[in-house]
Amino acid sequence: MTGWLADPDEIYRQSFGTIRAEADLSRVPAALQDVAIRMIHACGMPDLAGDLRWAGGPVGAAQRALRAGAPVFCDCEAVRASIAPRHLPAATELLMTLGDPDVPVLAERLGTTRSAAAVELWRPRLLGAVVVIGNAPTALFRLLDLLDAGMARPAAIIAAPVGFVGAAESKARLADNAHGVPFVTVLGRRGGSAIAAAALNAIALGIRS
Repeated sequence: MTGWLADPDEIYRQSFGTIRAEADLSRVPAALQDVAIRMIHACGMPDLAGDLRWAGGPVGAAQRALRAGAPVFCDCEAVRASIAPRHLPAATELLMTLGDPDVPVLAERLGTTRSAAAVELWRPRLLGAVVVIGNAPTALFRLLDLLDAGMARPAAIIAAPVGFVGAAESKARLADNAHGVPFVTVLGRRGGSAIAAAALNAIALGIRS
């Protein structure tokens, strides 16, 4: 006998029950509530619900894209590793270009971070893709720069970059003008790979439900 709860299904049941009891989800639309709950579950902060912003029906947009075979672009390996492939269509590609050998040279030439330079490699397949950013504000800034320049638009953006420099600003810019791309984000400094991946996992679970 362990003396502590060891049943994973019961742990999830109690966890989600606690979130529903403690988080104010009254302003979150029904289609987005499972996503909000999973994002809160990933960080243990019920008040995260108050910082969530969204537009354009990101759940439906991302699910349609995934069903159609769209790739998922991740800004870092932690995001990619936290996404559960078993919930995604079998053909879904989880793409992460930060480790591409061309990125360091490209970053130096552009005078930017490697995370931002890696976004340049998304260009050929960005149209209709799902983007998940959970670490680097500069990746989100660069994606928004591309959209400002008329770049082909992804199907949906999940954005939760974290940190003290640029995180709040990049997400505020997304919320202010996403160029018509459906999105979900969490304002402020909070975020992280686990939160971003949790949102995508919740969306993927809805495909098979």
